[in-house]
Amino acid sequence: MQKKEQIEFKHITKIYGDGDPVLDKVGFSLFRGDFAFLVGESGAGKSTLVKILIREEEPDEGEVYFEDQNLLEIPKKDFHKIRRKIGVVFQDFKLLESKTVYENVAISLEVVKSSHKETSDLIPNVLSMVHLLDKKDHFPNQLSGGEKQRVSIARALAHEPDILVADEPTGMIDPESGERVMEVLEQINTRGTTILMATHDKDIVNSYKKRVIRIKSGKIVSDKEGGYDG
Repeated sequence: MQKKEQIEFKHITKIYGDGDPVLDKVGFSLFRGDFAFLVGESGAGKSTLVKILIREEEPDEGEVYFEDQNLLEIPKKDFHKIRRKIGVVFQDFKLLESKTVYENVAISLEVVKSSHKETSDLIPNVLSMVHLLDKKDHFPNQLSGGEKQRVSIARALAHEPDILVADEPTGMIDPESGERVMEVLEQINTRGTTILMATHDKDIVNSYKKRVIRIKSGKIVSDKEGGYDG
């Protein structure tokens, strides 16, 4: 039976000002359970594509479908319903320094209007998944960079998304911490969550024999299983 697309980018074009396109008719699909790397040098368009997926940016042309819904046609006021299904992990953690680990994760559930019971049930589970339950009362300044990134992953997982998008999640941490983050992402993927990870770290990509979608100067130049030959 033919697999159905979970996410589909169709002819996405984005231009800032009078410059060349940051994205130039980009198109590819992700299927449920995929783990795909979106690779390319800094400035290739990876982060812009992620921002378009979560409606932080709007394309100049093209469409984005999530489970047959055109995301660009959903009113912004209703988009929080979709954001429950799409978790995002950013390179720079985006943690609130005045909040504990537990509270930082709880915020993501408050945004999607989860009940107190849902919050108290889910947070210990996701913190256990990223091996940080013992640090639930710590503040970000008491954590290493790798631990902060795992808090970001826990926050993204708290509302049990169908897909997790990680934008350069190892970019600001040391290689050993990066490996732990990758182990967590693999574990999440084996439980059925689709992963799209934007990165320019060739060593990580070549260590994991996954699908590799390569973007260069705003265009998809290859899409294959294996490593990063760019």
